[in-house]
Amino acid sequence: MKKTKQSTNGTSFHNDTFNASVSDLRQILGEPADDNNSGEDKVNFEWEMETEAGDVFTVYDWKEYRKLDEHEIIEWHIGGHSGSVTDQAVNEIAGALNELD
Repeated sequence: MKKTKQSTNGTSFHNDTFNASVSDLRQILGEPADDNNSGEDKVNFEWEMETEAGDVFTVYDWKEYRKLDEHEIIEWHIGGHSGSVTDQAVNEIAGALNELD
């Protein structure tokens, strides 16, 4: 998985989530495309990525409505063009998170 230069327009939530901290995601995904940790919007952080197969996906917090602590574990949503893309993305993220331990 890597950052993407492709458009993520049209991606949506397909019921794939995982738990991690902002700090963990910075380690495995790099810096977010959107980093507005004010709690004023539906999303504080968003990463725009692509799977090993080249399919785009996004990772974002959803409706926390508060400033997030970098080390707090929260639920993250994955957006993609299909459920199979978001399934693959969550598997790749889970593997990368397991390597952090």
